Amino acid sequence: MKLHDLIEQSYQNFQEQAEDARVILLHPRSRYRSVLVARLINSPDIKTFYYALGPDDINLNSFLSGITHDLANQHPTFGRHINILPPNDNENFDLLLETFARDLSEMSEEPFMLILDEYDRSDSADDVQMFVEKLVDVLPQNCKLVINSRTLPRLPWVSLIAQKQAVLLQDEKLISQNYYDIATTGQNELEVFALGPGYILLNGQAIDTWEGHLPRLLFFFALDKPSITRSEICQAFWPELVTDQAVNVFHVTKRRLHKALDMDVLVHDDGYYRVNPDLAIKYDVMDFVSTLMSGRNEDNPRRIESWAKAIELYRGPFLQGHNDSWITERRKDFQVGYMEALTEMARVRLAEERPEHALAMFQKALAEDSTREDIHREVMQLYAKLGRRSEAAAHYQKLFEEMERHNGEPEADTQALYQTIMS
Repeated sequence: MKLHDLIEQSYQNFQEQAEDARVILLHPRSRYRSVLVARLINSPDIKTFYYALGPDDINLNSFLSGITHDLANQHPTFGRHINILPPNDNENFDLLLETFARDLSEMSEEPFMLILDEYDRSDSADDVQMFVEKLVDVLPQNCKLVINSRTLPRLPWVSLIAQKQAVLLQDEKLISQNYYDIATTGQNELEVFALGPGYILLNGQAIDTWEGHLPRLLFFFALDKPSITRSEICQAFWPELVTDQAVNVFHVTKRRLHKALDMDVLVHDDGYYRVNPDLAIKYDVMDFVSTLMSGRNEDNPRRIESWAKAIELYRGPFLQGHNDSWITERRKDFQVGYMEALTEMARVRLAEERPEHALAMFQKALAEDSTREDIHREVMQLYAKLGRRSEAAAHYQKLFEEMERHNGEPEADTQALYQTIMS
């Protein structure tokens, strides 16, 4: 196949796979990623803004200064909010994030892309990596973020994919499993289960020599991203300690982790820690997210089996029983994927004219997240369809009372549905 055709094929794949995603990574293994960036910039199909990170983008302030300057050359009013922040506010991470997102929201009323090229220049900048990770949640609805990098960015790709926020593209291929290239077969095989209380099997035997919960959680933290820095670890686990104290506790925890598995679990390479590549790991979170992707694939003839498998793999909330901030964040991310699987399976059962089975799926979803009023409405409609109007009314009353206790009330659509059912 000619080069032009291969690039066009990659471009078509990009358009198809990026349709529902907020973040698109052009994977480092991609052969045509830089050519594809040029194709995107010159495409008449969508408005595009571009920033190539430079050697000075080694911290957040430098990154924001550089990108604001370059985007202002492409859109004259960009930066009018972030440029007037008082100097003292440059250390306020949340304010910088909110203000940058506000500037982005004023760039266009039409759909547009923001391309971050040469993103690997920020590899050592923890604050830039964190800023981009948090930016995903506040991007304008009409904005897609495209990242081109020579290394796999230190972002939590598995959780982003679980939320249906991100896709990883390797030319014409969508990466749908083993996102961090972790070995799955080898001499030392680990079976890792994080959906639920969290436990690990080494060659089929449960590990119970952790000397506290921190070594075990450190291992789960290392699986969250392609690689991590020591400062990331210390900030996540011991934010209240000064740097020297946190580093000392980290090294003690790391030694206990290595002792529990009788090997070097974390290896240090060029300033980063990553899971030892000699370990063969089967991780239920990776399997769960890969199965979600199989269910999302409309061309997959076994989609129903994929949704069912995802529901089966979700044995409980992520690291149930622990409430560290990084754990509760990931718990919400994977819960989103679980809710998607439950509601999709419920709709399959509805299409099969099996409303009782659909009702059970929706009720299971509400047991996981009772705030989803769209699912409450599905339950009420099903009760009515089954001739169980009194149960629909009771369901609404329970929802109403629960929201009243929190000084709220059901959405207008929910109230209207109740009135329709009762009339």
